[in-house]
Amino acid sequence: MVAKLEADRGGSAQAAILAELRRCLLDGVPPGSAIPVDEVAAVFGVSRIPVREALKTLIGEGLVEHRPNFGYTVAKLTPEELHELYVVRGVLEAAALGAAVSRARLEHDEQARAAHTALADAQAAGDVRAYHRESRRFHLALVRPSGMKRLLDMFESAWNLTEPLQPMAHVPDEERRALHADHEGMLAAFVARDAVALVEAARVHHERLRSSLAAVPRDTGLFADGEDIRFP
Repeated sequence: MVAKLEADRGGSAQAAILAELRRCLLDGVPPGSAIPVDEVAAVFGVSRIPVREALKTLIGEGLVEHRPNFGYTVAKLTPEELHELYVVRGVLEAAALGAAVSRARLEHDEQARAAHTALADAQAAGDVRAYHRESRRFHLALVRPSGMKRLLDMFESAWNLTEPLQPMAHVPDEERRALHADHEGMLAAFVARDAVALVEAARVHHERLRSSLAAVPRDTGLFADGEDIRFP
């Protein structure tokens, strides 16, 4: 993980450390990975104090866990929690999309198209990390015009919690292609300002996503102990 950190991010030390640690986690650091405080501090040329303060914030966000006498690690989810987070994401997204369509402007169309193009490039290149990154960017581009700040904060938080696991890395390429086809339908409905079609396309997409989670292996050590559920 430390090798992925970039120290040149400006601003206060703690803010820079927090932003960079969060970026690394969202870019896919395997759950359960140790976060060595001394090594992170050395990268930024600071004491352990601002690193620990940044980690406290990430604990509050659910991205990091701390155990006395063991240290800091990337948080693990149970399979059941992963499923629940995808349900939450679907519900929150559906609530925001109708308002987003009514408030969207041409610049929002451009942002959504740019994210969709980057997502298509990631899919074509087989770059799963980029696929996760650009998928998140695409979905946020569709909901942000809603202006529903509290809902959007919850949506982004729920999305962030699943990113260290990189679940789509375990989904067959054929299924990722089907998911990307869903994105094309969502983009078309968004640009057409068809709220009904957009919400329906998003519903179908989230059903496919939850079904795809069945491909994520349970025996890799990436999950916390929990109920081994079936994903509907």
